Amino acid sequence: MAAKKKIAKKKTVKKVVKKAVKKTVKKVTKKTAKKSVKKVVKKTASKGGSKVTLGGNPVSTSGKLPKKGAAAPSFTLTTGTLQEISNKDLRGKRVILNIFPSIDTPTCATSTRTFNSLASSLNNTEVYCVSADLPFAQGRFCGSEGLANVKTASSFRSNFGKAFGVNLTDGVLKGILARAVVVLDEKGKVLHSELVSEIANEPNYEAAINSLK
Repeated sequence: MAAKKKIAKKKTVKKVVKKAVKKTVKKVTKKTAKKSVKKVVKKTASKGGSKVTLGGNPVSTSGKLPKKGAAAPSFTLTTGTLQEISNKDLRGKRVILNIFPSIDTPTCATSTRTFNSLASSLNNTEVYCVSADLPFAQGRFCGSEGLANVKTASSFRSNFGKAFGVNLTDGVLKGILARAVVVLDEKGKVLHSELVSEIANEPNYEAAINSLK
């Protein structure tokens, strides 16, 4: 009788231990899985784009602007004469990339005029107004306005938007560029970058110019 009780007790203890171990393993596994998912989400977010607004409505960009001190990513743009230019063509000169959605919008037109005015006092510096507009539209605007101190460059058939992370990926302007300014030194290193948080607003001209001093 005592032997039977001993065996029953042993079985009960074994059952309790087994249940506790199973519960612990399940808990640890769940915690580890949760931590892994959180890590993946965080990692994915860090590789993702940025958020800006258009008239107060959130829109996303395809990536992130290169930070100050980084080398500018490789890119190509199309000039008003339909020629391709790349990083190599801009070496040896300081460059301001005035990036915007379209020359046919008021804020974009204003930024082009403003940079044209500022460019006249800058040494060894070229200002490129970059958008997804066709080169003809860009040239027509600058010609009619008499803007001779800035150059236009189109991203309509290049990797520029993706390289700089400024392609708009949703919203009514999906497919064209966000508003941003990137300043490069003679070697193609980033001196200043700004992704304008509200697309309808103008960029910080003073910050861009001061980065060249």
